[in-house]
Amino acid sequence: MKIFDSLFGQREKTTAPVAEENKDAFASGGGDKRVKLLTGTGEEIRTLSGHTDWVWSVAFAPDGKTLASGSRDKTVKLWNVGTGEEIRTLSGHTDEVNSVAFAPDGKTLASGGGDRTVKLWDVALGKEILRLSGHTASVFSLAFASGGKTLASGSASADDTVKLWDLATGKEIRTLSGHTGSVVSVAFAPDGKTLASGSVDGTVKLWDLATGKQIRTLTPSGVSVAFAPDGKTLASGGGTVELWDVGTGKQIRALTASGTGGSVAFAPDGKTLASGGDTVRLWDVVTGKEIRPVSLQTNSVRSLAFAPDGKTLAFTGDGKHRPFFRLRAGEVIFLYTLD
Repeated sequence: MKIFDSLFGQREKTTAPVAEENKDAFASGGGDKRVKLLTGTGEEIRTLSGHTDWVWSVAFAPDGKTLASGSRDKTVKLWNVGTGEEIRTLSGHTDEVNSVAFAPDGKTLASGGGDRTVKLWDVALGKEILRLSGHTASVFSLAFASGGKTLASGSASADDTVKLWDLATGKEIRTLSGHTGSVVSVAFAPDGKTLASGSVDGTVKLWDLATGKQIRTLTPSGVSVAFAPDGKTLASGGGTVELWDVGTGKQIRALTASGTGGSVAFAPDGKTLASGGDTVRLWDVVTGKEIRPVSLQTNSVRSLAFAPDGKTLAFTGDGKHRPFFRLRAGEVIFLYTLD
């Protein structure tokens, strides 16, 4: 998922800290566009080298062993989470890669780009297996339905639509129209019957996928969206982080803290919510209270993803204020261990 200028203001270069399983670790990036994994004291563990421009989106494979990243350098990279090594680069987009998403079986990866296309990749082979065309503007957001047979894609201003795709045939199922601004976030409910879409027009829409009709429109302060694993609660971020009752459309609560919220993601057990923005914050979903902010300083966290075990969080952001090192204009991905 990708959160854009209209939510965070002018785009900034992506740099950020990362923590690795079983040890405190952070990542930093430099002008050489590398990703460095560091201990809390600044000792370098390893370097992830590859992307040559801003990193917009990250996603874990269902087994948690692989991380995908999409970049302004027009590529997707696959990383071994355990070793930090690059597995391969997926090239084929002719413009920046705004969003990446793994299919539920982990065998297929989708990427959406500024070239107005969605590409499907065989993860094991690194080969493009399908190209979906139909949007008339950049593809900003992607989500697989739980069965893996349907993909949703949201696009930029001048298109402002969500498209549903049949991945068996590569055919468009239908277009969901109604937003009046770029669709920067899409999410399927776990049962696959409802889709949420967030737009810079200031609305979140819930759609009945059987009919393609709007169920209701929400007007949250931010329009990044994520469903809780039980499908009963929707989180929105980008301003104040808010929780919504999917059945009634009523706000359950607003999660308040100093600063602003951005991208949102539920932990697999549904008990914890992570939000981006000026930093990464962890929230207790039941009480609505902040568990703690992640111990880093960022100007803009754009993309969040929990590993399937719920113990690791990946995100992209600007960590230039981290006190123990000096950063230049580099691109990094954080892996933060939740202890």
